Amino acid sequence: MKKPGWTRRPRAALSLALAVGAASFAVVTATSPVHAVTRPPLGQNIKVNQVAYAPGMAKQATVVSSSTSPLTWSLLNDADQVVATGTTTVFGQDAPSGDAVHKIDFSSYTGTGTNFVLTVGNESSRPFDVSVGAWKKLPYDALAFFYHQRSGIAIEGQYAGSQYARPAGHVNVSPNQGDNAVPCRTSCGYTLDVRGGWYDAGDHGKYVVNGGMSAWQLVNIYERAKNVPGADPAAFGDGTMAIPERGNGVPDILDEARWEIDFMLKMQVPDGRPLAGMAHAKIHDQAWTGLPLRPDQDPQPRLLSAPTTAATLNLAASAAQCARVWASIDAAFSSRCLTAAEKAYAAAKANPSVIAPSSDDQGGGSYVDTKVTDEFYWAAAELYVTTGKQTYRDDLTGSSLYYGRSFTNEGAQWSEVGSLGDITLALVPNGLTSTIGTQLRNRFVSNGDTLLTAMRGQGYPVPFAPPGGGYIWGSNNLILNNAALLALAYDFSGQERFRTGVFETMAYEFGRNPMGQSYVTGYGDQPSRNVHHRFWAHQLDSSLPIAPPGALAGGPNSGLQDPVAQERLGGCRPQKCYLDDINAWSVNEVAINWNAVLAWVSAWTAENAGTSVSPSPSPSASPSPSPSPSPSPSPSASPSPSPSPSPSPSPSPSPSPSPSPSRSPSPSPSPSTGKACTATYAVTSQWPGGFGATIDVKNTGTGTINGWTIAWTFPNGQTITQLWSASYTVNGSNVNATNMSWNGTLGAGASTSFGFNGSWNGTNSAPSQLTCTPA
Repeated sequence: MKKPGWTRRPRAALSLALAVGAASFAVVTATSPVHAVTRPPLGQNIKVNQVAYAPGMAKQATVVSSSTSPLTWSLLNDADQVVATGTTTVFGQDAPSGDAVHKIDFSSYTGTGTNFVLTVGNESSRPFDVSVGAWKKLPYDALAFFYHQRSGIAIEGQYAGSQYARPAGHVNVSPNQGDNAVPCRTSCGYTLDVRGGWYDAGDHGKYVVNGGMSAWQLVNIYERAKNVPGADPAAFGDGTMAIPERGNGVPDILDEARWEIDFMLKMQVPDGRPLAGMAHAKIHDQAWTGLPLRPDQDPQPRLLSAPTTAATLNLAASAAQCARVWASIDAAFSSRCLTAAEKAYAAAKANPSVIAPSSDDQGGGSYVDTKVTDEFYWAAAELYVTTGKQTYRDDLTGSSLYYGRSFTNEGAQWSEVGSLGDITLALVPNGLTSTIGTQLRNRFVSNGDTLLTAMRGQGYPVPFAPPGGGYIWGSNNLILNNAALLALAYDFSGQERFRTGVFETMAYEFGRNPMGQSYVTGYGDQPSRNVHHRFWAHQLDSSLPIAPPGALAGGPNSGLQDPVAQERLGGCRPQKCYLDDINAWSVNEVAINWNAVLAWVSAWTAENAGTSVSPSPSPSASPSPSPSPSPSPSPSASPSPSPSPSPSPSPSPSPSPSPSPSRSPSPSPSPSTGKACTATYAVTSQWPGGFGATIDVKNTGTGTINGWTIAWTFPNGQTITQLWSASYTVNGSNVNATNMSWNGTLGAGASTSFGFNGSWNGTNSAPSQLTCTPA
């Protein structure tokens, strides 16, 4: 439902690309007089990574201040003890934000823990951890997004959590009209069975032009891990993700990607028809639907849009990658992919300029891409690496984009995919490796230094410097695509400055930005909640959930293409053109390619964040849905065209996690006469040494309850490191959790939930029983 993304260590010294300058700094040592202070109130001027700084890595923050003299800052731990102090470095006026800022560098602090804050004057920053827990957890939440977005299959609570369970969408169950025999918008004489695939964004459309990049990035996470020394291909292996296919002997990340690849193969024009071998650009509703609307409740007729050259080349590229990756896993599927890829590439060469019309924007985004040089380069690279055939080699080496010429400060996206071909050529052994391999990898390094130079000139550093300075639709996606290039520069060079750049970029996404907003749902003290989505629409309907943890909001967009953003953000500076509102679709939508690159980069950071050095690191919050603070009065009746994110190379897997979420229901009726409630416990994610869990509370009585307390006993010594949407007490292994003021009142049949992150060692069995006591 999206439109184009453009409208057109040295730890103490930090001699790094992002160094903030020479400012005084002191760590409070064991011999220093450690003392507790009164934590100042939360302010709005200290912008930090609200989730977690990786131990031993660069740790920086930004302070909004017009002072021309350095300011004194302090770092407070969870006990409000001052553990480090220093002075800021004056940066001055920052163009993307319009802020006058200083920078804080507290990289030399080597402690770990939770609930730190930085203070300047009489205000505190939002809290943050110094730990690896959240870094290890994020890739699994980011990848879970794709199961939530699946079409043609029921989304089950045992994998997604009960509040996200829903019936299958678009499988010919009324009121759906189904995706099993979809006709063309302009008559073509045939229908296609295109069930499956991922819903692209906040709508119910499915797009080959975006799906190709997204599936490619997930598969590239796996492929990079196989080809980068020290990476772990098992990080997303069988049994690591919460999906129905876990346990089938195939890496889970490939199972998830196959759900989309299989759909794209179905979008190919059949033999014997005009444009045979080309791919239909998309399939979506005949007209825009309003919000909220669960997929299984969509009554609109479904239509195929015409084939395009860009969609066909996306199919060729992703199917060629599929053919080589699945060759040793499923030979029949590999062969099917290769046949489709070669047929698509030949069809695209025979029809090199079939462009999506801009008028095809009813019910779905038009995805107009008038330049397909980059798609041809990407597809030729994938086919050459897979087959070694001379014809693909000739097309590849004869391209104007041949090795490293697709890199820009704006970043890759669905309409700019040339760098994806370079990633494959640089990572996967091929016939060109001996002649251009070193040169191409050096291009990644030199491009990385160009991106770091751009970051140095910013108060809120990101590897993004678009022409003209304006931020565009899906800016967070482009920023992370460039972070992926920094990550590969580190892979190819081992130079610490590139690793620092990636983590600094993630700090921006986690709240070190002028909005003080974490753009990743469920992560940080102030995360995006009300993303543009037809099911995750709590702001419009309190019976529906907010987005699950790990979804990336599109982010600042100075184009302001929706009425809500136009009304409330007029005149905004580029990095401040953001609004966490479900109807602000040009700045706050989610999309598969945005989450694909979040998964890529977070897989890489999980791998490169180090290991835990504290006894029980506390992952940053990954809250379960809770009521939106300011719900919208009524659903939006009119369609909102949904933006279009951009692709990015697929990163590397993180350390191998323990088995993926398993649901452990332990309902226990309340003993209270006349009132009753149950509680159900489910592990929703798990990683080495840590896990996330959700507890659903339901009023099973006939009257309203005005509060609840849930009690359980951990059977294997598990501990809670962070809990949200409830207050709790712990006595040994016994836990009591009580409602907050806003989620205690439940009418008959109503339910709510709370969640927590915890640590475990050995076995992570679910409690045998939970008791729910109503008030």
